[in-house]
Amino acid sequence: MSVWLPLLFSLWLVALCATDLRSRRLPNALTLGGAAVALVLHAAAGGGEGIQDSLEGGLICAALLFVPFLLKAAGGGDVKMLFAVGCFFGSRRGLEALFYTSLAGLVLALAFLVLGRVDRSRLVHWARCVFDWRYDRHAGRAALPPKTSEKARLPFGLAIAAGAWLELFLARGALG
Repeated sequence: MSVWLPLLFSLWLVALCATDLRSRRLPNALTLGGAAVALVLHAAAGGGEGIQDSLEGGLICAALLFVPFLLKAAGGGDVKMLFAVGCFFGSRRGLEALFYTSLAGLVLALAFLVLGRVDRSRLVHWARCVFDWRYDRHAGRAALPPKTSEKARLPFGLAIAAGAWLELFLARGALG
């Protein structure tokens, strides 16, 4: 495997992280463009089977965030970025990247909570809804900051990128 592929993959992830941190957006040109490049690479390496494995990996990874997306707890850019990462790694390694992404997401959320970069009121509201039967859910929801508030949104693209880097560098290589 060439050293260029992990380097270009890393530059792509850096561009996505920078955009997500700055604007909390992941542009289609980068997310879907990355998925297209991954599909072309898999087609060149494995033909039809390579494309199938790449698409399966993308769909498996995107499926993880589909329900949170429908509940408006995850953004469409996060779903598309995870789809692109899954396309890059394929079905088996995509599952491993999902595991690393989940761990990175937990660490990121805890770090943002500790640093005060994200508002903990939604977490408290959710926990009280689940564990406190006396809690007034409607009044609690009304007291929450708007979802568009900067402190209400976690840049999950960082966790996806961290999970992808862990899979890339802890496993056997970029397309192996």
